[in-house]
Amino acid sequence: MKHYTYYPSGTCSTQIDIDLNGDVIENVTFTGGCSGNTQGVSSLVRGMKADEAIRRMQGIRCGYKNTSCPDQLATALREALAAG
Repeated sequence: MKHYTYYPSGTCSTQIDIDLNGDVIENVTFTGGCSGNTQGVSSLVRGMKADEAIRRMQGIRCGYKNTSCPDQLATALREALAAG
């Protein structure tokens, strides 16, 4: 099991903690952000392969912002996978 902490930018969330078992997402916890939405995203990606979650979430925008919590999670997952 690998733990990765990411500090997003451009979103209301201030930290994303990810637990990966190989390339499978075991757990995601957001600090800050819209509680219901971040809990929902965390629940939906649990057990999903990281590459699939990235594919589904990258590029999602929040209102007028150029990013979103799901988009930042996709970035965090890419970094976590690259870090090995």
